[in-house]
This record gives sequence, structure tokens and C-alpha cells, in this order.
Amino acid sequence: MTGMQRSSSDLDVRRRKALFRSWHRGIREMDLVLGRFADAEIDRLTDAELHDYEQLMEAPDRDLFQWLTGETATPANFDTDVFRRIRDFHRAGEEPRP
Repeated sequence: MTGMQRSSSDLDVRRRKALFRSWHRGIREMDLVLGRFADAEIDRLTDAELHDYEQLMEAPDRDLFQWLTGETATPANFDTDVFRRIRDFHRAGEEPRP
């Protein structure tokens, strides 16, 4: 996958922005990590989960990548259910669907 695969036409403005930001991180690895997750899950996040996701996107790419790979410990304020969903989404190697 090389770019956003999901249409944002059915999303509210907040989710559209999060989807766009997920695919435009700065380093390609994080584009793929967050972008693929957002393509699959952005419309299912609750408002509280979306808030946690937006906070997570504020973290520097290098730090976030190290947390996701387990290279460094995840700070408690970023170790949320959403963070664990992103990590598990990529560890499973497949996109979860209901």
C-alpha cells in the first residue's frame, strides 16, 4: 500500500483531518503505520478514542515508532487503548473487521 485507500467523504471534519494527518506524518514508515490503521478504523473510533489518537499523533515520529516496535517503553500518558489497538493492528498483519 502506498497511500490513503479510504474515501473521507463519509467522515466528519475532525476525522477527515485525522485521516489526512495519518498519511502525512513526515516519515514514510509512520505514514504506513498510522495511515493503514486510520483507513481501517477512523470511522469506528469514539470521540474519546479519537481524542487519544489525536494526542498520539502529536508525538514525534521517531518516539512513536520506537514505542510501537517495543524499542523503548511507551510513556504512561501515551499507553492508551488506542495505542495498543494500533500496535496490535500491525502485529497481527491484517486489518481487523467486525
